[in-house]
Amino acid sequence: MADTPYAHLHVHTEYSMLDGAARLKELFKEVARHQMTHVAMTDHGNMYGAAEFHRQAKDAGITPVIGIEAYVAPESRRNPNRILWGQPHQKRDDVSASGSYLHKTIWARNNEGLHNLFKLTSRSYAEGWLTKWARMDKEILAEHAGGLMASTGCPSGELQTRLRLGQTDEALKSAAEYQDIFGKENYFLELMDHGLDIETRVREGLIEIGRKLGIPPVVTNDSHYSKETDAQAQELLLCIQTGKTLADEDRFKFDGTGYYIKSPAEMYAVNNSDVWAEGCRNSQLLIADRVDTAGMFEFVNLMPRYPIPAEYESEDALFAAEVWQGMDRRYPGGYDETRKKQAEYELGIIIQMGFPAYFLVVADFINWAKNNGVAVGPGRGSAAGSIVAYAMGITDLDPLDHGLIFERFLNPERISMPDIDIDFDERGRADVIRYVTQRWGSDKVAQIITYGTIKAKAAIKDSCRVLGFPYALGDRITKAFPPAVMGKDIPLAGIFDENYPRYGEAGDLRNLYASEPEIKQIMDTAKGIEGLIRQPGVHAAGVIMSAEPLTDHIPVWTRHTDGAVITQFDYPTCEGLGLLKMDFLGLRNLTIMSDAVRAIEDNRKIKIDLLSLPLTDKATYELLSRGDTLGVFQFDSSGYRTLLRVMKPDNFEDISALGALYRPGPMGVNSHTNYALRKNGQQEITPIHPELEAPLKEILEPTYGLIV
Repeated sequence: MADTPYAHLHVHTEYSMLDGAARLKELFKEVARHQMTHVAMTDHGNMYGAAEFHRQAKDAGITPVIGIEAYVAPESRRNPNRILWGQPHQKRDDVSASGSYLHKTIWARNNEGLHNLFKLTSRSYAEGWLTKWARMDKEILAEHAGGLMASTGCPSGELQTRLRLGQTDEALKSAAEYQDIFGKENYFLELMDHGLDIETRVREGLIEIGRKLGIPPVVTNDSHYSKETDAQAQELLLCIQTGKTLADEDRFKFDGTGYYIKSPAEMYAVNNSDVWAEGCRNSQLLIADRVDTAGMFEFVNLMPRYPIPAEYESEDALFAAEVWQGMDRRYPGGYDETRKKQAEYELGIIIQMGFPAYFLVVADFINWAKNNGVAVGPGRGSAAGSIVAYAMGITDLDPLDHGLIFERFLNPERISMPDIDIDFDERGRADVIRYVTQRWGSDKVAQIITYGTIKAKAAIKDSCRVLGFPYALGDRITKAFPPAVMGKDIPLAGIFDENYPRYGEAGDLRNLYASEPEIKQIMDTAKGIEGLIRQPGVHAAGVIMSAEPLTDHIPVWTRHTDGAVITQFDYPTCEGLGLLKMDFLGLRNLTIMSDAVRAIEDNRKIKIDLLSLPLTDKATYELLSRGDTLGVFQFDSSGYRTLLRVMKPDNFEDISALGALYRPGPMGVNSHTNYALRKNGQQEITPIHPELEAPLKEILEPTYGLIV
């Protein structure tokens, strides 16, 4: 390896959606197999996978080189017009996509460069969007060039385009401009060879510019998949993207060969010239070896800071004052010693863990919603166990009345961010998000990206169409799948893996696979694309908040259809970097209840406070016991209604137990049915262990010996 140092610096992963077919784990396995120490990620115009790429590379013992294959506007990024530089007869050699963009490969040399890439891609989406490309330009590249290295790019780069058009002087001028922007030691002449005329016909011109300006060469391979055998999967992705089949002669496809992670020996063997060998060495010695990953993707506490009025000396003091004022509001007649001690205990834990700002921020927007006619749920999940949350108006259930446990929500022995899911009525959810954005700054609040992947059945149907088989054949295969469990189908690999838990259910699929060659071809093809990312989406409820501008810490994308700002990282990554994730859930049931309360007041002049309704209403429990719960949140499925009829709930604790037991874990051991039968004397109450009967009697007696 010492004689052939090489690093792949032009690599498209599955985050180049419906174009790149390189799964990260497979990519790092190939890099390690070839005994290479570094590898880059340069996805098209985005940094969606940068944090995950960095994490997995480190886990694999490989140094990640974080980069991007940027779209660069031929003039200003703000110019919405397509710009062509050549004559009409030169259209095929002109600026890509009929004058829309040029390509440039850029890498982060250090943490400063990484954050400049965040800025560049974020601004590209916000300021340079054209059709489907987020474009930057020389102006913002110059503003954010610190810590970056760059090359002339692939054949769609500016220099290559100018040279193909015969504009040698303009090509030389462009190279000099970029050399000034990035610095002489950080700008490189990118050479590729996949056997394409578009690569070789301007190579001498590129090399000559390199000689004149002292630009060192770097050899790259335009990798779009990890192994040579993955080529068909990538072809399939291109057909899915463009709506074509493999038989279509005019389909978009990659000419040439070798778009995979080649070994260093293979890369050196592509061309026997001295410049090529120098370019291969430079990939490692002048670029990869200079990358310093120190500080990249480290946690920074970015909890929004609540403004502190002058009369309070600290955030902690303000928080404590808000809690005690809230206790006075919740208990106007005074509160007992037990509640006082619980509030003091929780205050100490929350302050010790550094979360006062979290509670202040959450209470601020929840109380704004309540004061502005937006219905808010009384409390969901473990946060209902906090008397502090109750005092501040975050929840509306007294935890001590219901035996709820604070430590399920926050525990000093398990350091994790608090997580409060808040329900708003459907119509008002957008208003609350708008308020939060205005309150904390539009540059500090964003919605959260999700990644839609190609599931097993979709992979079958996509493969069937792209291979040219009739729709009915794909439909027949997918209908042979065993029923989904909790919304999840058996994966294609599980169909043939005897150790997979649901292997026995897939016999019909295996028989089809073994007996019909066309079905075998479809399923084998589908395996290559199953699980790859198809498209970005937006989290249904999540919002990310930050104490500082988001683009100082993560990249964002701006959805051009409505201007919504969305993170380029998913929420676990954002939380891992120190950003605050909140769930703003829109519930139609809250809207319906809010409308009903308003209609009763308008029509019958009766004012109803939902929170003051008694929890002992006999008619309500009779309705529940009949299973007449269509339209009742969580209780309207057929399984829930059957359980209600068996259980016949007659107190609020039964309702709580229902919500806890009707989940995959308890249902897997039949706890939901056992609870209902034991409650009504139809099953003997047995302890979980004879020796634990007495010690756990106080805890388990109300739930008939079951752990709920």
